[in-house]
Amino acid sequence: MRIRPAGSRLPTKAGWLDSKHSFSFGHHYDPQWTGSGALLVINDDTVAPGAGFGTHGHSDMEIISVVLSGKLTHKDSQGNIGHLLPGMVQRMSAGTGIRHSEYNGSDTEHVHFLQIWIRPHSQGLAPSYEEAQVPDQKGKVILAGSGGLMAINQDAELAQYRLDAGDEVAFKAESRRKRYLHVIEGGISAGELRLGPGDGLELSAGEERRFSADGEAWFLAFDVPA
Repeated sequence: MRIRPAGSRLPTKAGWLDSKHSFSFGHHYDPQWTGSGALLVINDDTVAPGAGFGTHGHSDMEIISVVLSGKLTHKDSQGNIGHLLPGMVQRMSAGTGIRHSEYNGSDTEHVHFLQIWIRPHSQGLAPSYEEAQVPDQKGKVILAGSGGLMAINQDAELAQYRLDAGDEVAFKAESRRKRYLHVIEGGISAGELRLGPGDGLELSAGEERRFSADGEAWFLAFDVPA
């Protein structure tokens, strides 16, 4: 088991951007945290009104955005335009190559979102785009993966959990798999271990932990190839 405290994430600050990287990203390199199996990026981004990431390219990557507050506007070279609000999730498969921009769709409010990169099972796939509204419900919702709101080009699952105080849930990493948890709001505990907002935890093959919610809790859980 490995714990990634929120305060140890790698920071990027600009006049318009406040970003915290759970794993190595861009010019930031942390040899202990280059990813968790096929999960390569969790960036916690806050973008100022009217600002954003200009047009840039990606290839051979599954890119998922989860909007926490504000409005995120997406445009890409496939002709897709998305206006994403809280409670929405987006998946872009870069495949053979795609160019896109992401910027704050509001001139008055910040946008806060998580951007996630997962390595695909194959290279050279056709680019594709998908977005979905996340049901406003307690418990588990699969955002991407088998039986989920969106498909993904990997044997992986990304699930959202919303728990009430005292609710319990167990996670186990199977053979040749990784489980990674990322807390968005509230907290979850396993004995003396407590995870709060921005904290992450990785379980490797054979490891298992049962968590209970400390009040209302909202977090993401990944199940990916090691």
